[in-house]
Amino acid sequence: MPHDFEELLRALPKVSLHDHLDGGLRPQTIVEIAAETGFALPAATADELEAWFTSSASAGTLDEYLATFAVTVGVMQTRDALIRVAREFVEDLVADGVVHGEIRWAPEQHLSGGLSLDEAVEAVQEGIDEALEASERPITAGQILCALRHLDRSDEIAELALRHRDRGVLGFDIAGPEIGFAASAHRAAFERLAAEHLPVTVHAGEADGVASIEDALLAGRALRLGHGVGIALDIELEESDGETLATLGRTARWVRDREIVLETAPSSNLQTEPAKWFGPELADQPFDLLYQLGYRVTVNTDNRLMSATSITRELAQLVEAFDYDLADLEVFQLNAAAGSFLPLEQREELAELISDGFEAALLLIEDEGAADEEPGA
Repeated sequence: MPHDFEELLRALPKVSLHDHLDGGLRPQTIVEIAAETGFALPAATADELEAWFTSSASAGTLDEYLATFAVTVGVMQTRDALIRVAREFVEDLVADGVVHGEIRWAPEQHLSGGLSLDEAVEAVQEGIDEALEASERPITAGQILCALRHLDRSDEIAELALRHRDRGVLGFDIAGPEIGFAASAHRAAFERLAAEHLPVTVHAGEADGVASIEDALLAGRALRLGHGVGIALDIELEESDGETLATLGRTARWVRDREIVLETAPSSNLQTEPAKWFGPELADQPFDLLYQLGYRVTVNTDNRLMSATSITRELAQLVEAFDYDLADLEVFQLNAAAGSFLPLEQREELAELISDGFEAALLLIEDEGAADEEPGA
């Protein structure tokens, strides 16, 4: 690989399927909005605040991880704040080489400043559109509206998503604390969305295991699983004659055989329950196992602020942990393109853009290798 490998990774065309709006704020933006609105922060400067988020989000459980969002959500309660945060969010995607982003957030959390649900969605879309129009690089982006699984507004958020499906909203999600809050509690919302053919992804297999994934598939009709790494708990490994044999349970086999997309977020999972299930290091996590077994794995950030990460960083860590090459990284992006909630024609265009970008990167590496071999190089 070239010496400036991280820069190469950043330039590669990437797809972001699982990226929370309220988890991707710039620390300086939080400080500035808080100063304008009088919102109390746990740290005084942007650098101190950034360190606080990373430390607090690494407490070890999903519930503790989610507690940090009280700060980011707290400064996202006005139209101007939502426009700014959404605009900067897309700008940061562009800087990371993302060519398609699906931005999820829970509008019901952003109403204390007097906005209606529709006004909140419109403000976020305005910020997204401003960034898309200003971008000098090709990028598409849309919203995934989340209902909170521990609350009772999923029917309302489903209708909100349907109202805005032709104005920036691509799909629907159930998010929030997973354990004790089954997706099936929101069955009516999922049935309404299915009747109107709006695609759904469901957080499952992040803090709870196989039963939560089954619930997401059966009650939620999920086309994608948010995180989904808990599916590895339904895979039995056995050593035989120096080889590792994998036996898939019924749910694990269904997810693989039906090519249900796994929206994995490696760094995020090391901060919550998967670190306890599988181990505290990235190499302990089942990402490579799932990839080798043929699952539709994708690479995401979940929350860039809380995990101090980017897709470039996630890919770099996976290369270091599992010795992947560009061909592997291209598979992850093509998986994401195929699993996006875009229409088929746009997914095909996205896949072509990705393949062209990776081909150009491979040629660059080959040219640099040839130059290094020249006498005197």
